[in-house]
Amino acid sequence: MEAIMYRFASLFIFALALFTISPNVSGAEAGELLEVYRARLGTDDHFNSRGQRLDNAAAIIRQDRANFHRFGIRDDEDQGDSYFASKANRARLERMLRRGRATRSVLRQIVNGTPMIRVRIYS
Repeated sequence: MEAIMYRFASLFIFALALFTISPNVSGAEAGELLEVYRARLGTDDHFNSRGQRLDNAAAIIRQDRANFHRFGIRDDEDQGDSYFASKANRARLERMLRRGRATRSVLRQIVNGTPMIRVRIYS
């Protein structure tokens, strides 16, 4: 049952109170709130573990969670979460975000800046 619930998990991300990336989960409304965390998308989060610059918002947010959980690289404002402690769930992150919506301005802020974001994970 847990695997099914996580399979359909959805994300809502708020950065600087300016945007929301909300998924279209088969036209359904978001389910139960599973978790909320805040994170600073710092300079280290903009590069993968091979040192290559990341060029899309989803990859940067995923790297932030890998840095937090796997590599112990954390910004002062980063909060923990249990959902993305799982490598499999981090792999789902980009797909979840691609189903969402965000303005080009917001995506540019993530790619070109170091914004603070708040992530809400729904079933």
